Amino acid sequence: MNSLVSYFETDWQAMTLNDWVGTILTVVIFLLMLVAYFQVFRPKNRERLESKKHILFDEDRENNGDNDGGP
Repeated sequence: MNSLVSYFETDWQAMTLNDWVGTILTVVIFLLMLVAYFQVFRPKNRERLESKKHILFDEDRENNGDNDGGP
């Protein structure tokens, strides 16, 4: 167990600016991904998200002049 703890030890004073930026970006992106997953998989938001699932195809149809009404 002691070797496992020493493996994960961090020398905080030896970290450079790039190390800090990478660490902070990793944590921020992880938290944003958690928020996104909770938003997407929450049953309360299902109706709102289902209504927008073809939004890319709708924009393509508008740009191409193809208004057949299908997805």
